[in-house]
Amino acid sequence: MKYRRSGRLIDMTEYLLRHPHQSVSLTFFSERYGAAKSSVSEDIGIIKEVFEQKGIGRLATSAGVTGGVLFVPTMTDEASEALVQDICRQLEEPSRVLPGGYLYMMDIIGDPERMQQLGRIFASYFHGSGADVVMTMATKGIPLAYAVASQLHLPVAIVRHEQRVTEGSLVSINYVSGSSRRIQTMSLSKRSLKEGSRVLIIDDFMKAGGTIRGMMDLTEEFQSSVVGAGVLMEAVHEHEKLVEDYVSLMQLSGVDARGRRIDVGPGSMFHHAAQYE
Repeated sequence: MKYRRSGRLIDMTEYLLRHPHQSVSLTFFSERYGAAKSSVSEDIGIIKEVFEQKGIGRLATSAGVTGGVLFVPTMTDEASEALVQDICRQLEEPSRVLPGGYLYMMDIIGDPERMQQLGRIFASYFHGSGADVVMTMATKGIPLAYAVASQLHLPVAIVRHEQRVTEGSLVSINYVSGSSRRIQTMSLSKRSLKEGSRVLIIDDFMKAGGTIRGMMDLTEEFQSSVVGAGVLMEAVHEHEKLVEDYVSLMQLSGVDARGRRIDVGPGSMFHHAAQYE
């Protein structure tokens, strides 16, 4: 279909947003719109400028016969911290204190728009890690893991406590729960992770880090390596962590069930520079 420039710009922008971290050739866009490559290249220049000005992401272009464009979703440090600060204020509402001193977070985890925004923060941080799969533990870590994976254009491997016949043969390990110090079992389908994979671990909440430590050990059973780990929130008042190399978006300093007071602030990601460039 023949498009005017305004139509090309809208359709091209929508296509790039839906296909992050996928190289698209100029020939593809030229044939899609019935336009010369030079016109397509000018359109990409306009989109690139707007994306960078708005902090949406950057467009990496390559020249030559096989030239094309690749959209890398990003979020500025300022925008990332502002979003996290806003969520922290929501989480400090006294009504979120649950019996036993637990914190209610399911409305945040269950909000698709919020998850996509938080996923973009992690994608900005880990985009240079070289990961080719995102791993998480069922069940509350799944929405965030898929949000990160969609921004990085990666598949998701879901680790479970229970065994499911629909997942075929499993690899299982025992691990020590960091908070309760109980021995538990986690399993992953053999078809979920290829040997030699580079794994990015994403989880919703970390106390002492036993679950993440277990996923790291499980990754080794597949002769694969962990290239990064990120959690939505970590409890900093817990005893010594079982993992060291990770980043968090938020830190929970304490929950006073009697006084209905919650102390939440930005996590370790905002305390140091990104390792992956």
